[in-house]
Amino acid sequence: MSRYRGPRFKKICRLGSLPGLTTKRPPDKSKSNPRFSKKKEYQIRLKEKQKLRFHYGLTERQLLKYVRIAGKAKGPTGPVLLQLLEMRLDNTLFRLGMASTIPQARQLVNHRHILVNGRMVDIPSYRCKPRDIITAREKEKSRTLIQNYLDSSPHNKLPYHLTIHPLQYKGLVNQIIARGWVGLKIKELLVVEYYSRQI
Repeated sequence: MSRYRGPRFKKICRLGSLPGLTTKRPPDKSKSNPRFSKKKEYQIRLKEKQKLRFHYGLTERQLLKYVRIAGKAKGPTGPVLLQLLEMRLDNTLFRLGMASTIPQARQLVNHRHILVNGRMVDIPSYRCKPRDIITAREKEKSRTLIQNYLDSSPHNKLPYHLTIHPLQYKGLVNQIIARGWVGLKIKELLVVEYYSRQI
């Protein structure tokens, strides 16, 4: 499985804030050069697609696969695409605060520290469903790792579709996320337009 190992700060300088990729914040771009401020449509779509890709830590092929699945599902393609990405296990762990970034959440899952409904899951792309219970394994190492992440992660407002019980190292998926609670500021329609010829 490939993942992005390059400089993360360069990515957020170019694309804007990506909380799933890194906890760093991009510099203020209030002093932009007006000569380069006009962007072409393709450039705008590409930037939105890259935002989505780097935030969720996906390869080009994986993202295209999600766009195709969203295109075949009922409802508008853009919001369905965001729901599919938000309900991934690695992103759910990140949103619960059990990991400070999505790559850290992916590592927790790959190293078998996470149980879903009492069963070990080592696939970060596992799609969480309503009423899924996500817990840490009962090993001391697993619980220590998650406790460290819970202590160090900024306590943002938890999305309404998730509930966390930090003392029990347990999170609950209440329902499928709505568009308003997605953790990334993005124009998903531009991503769908970018891939429109490949769907």
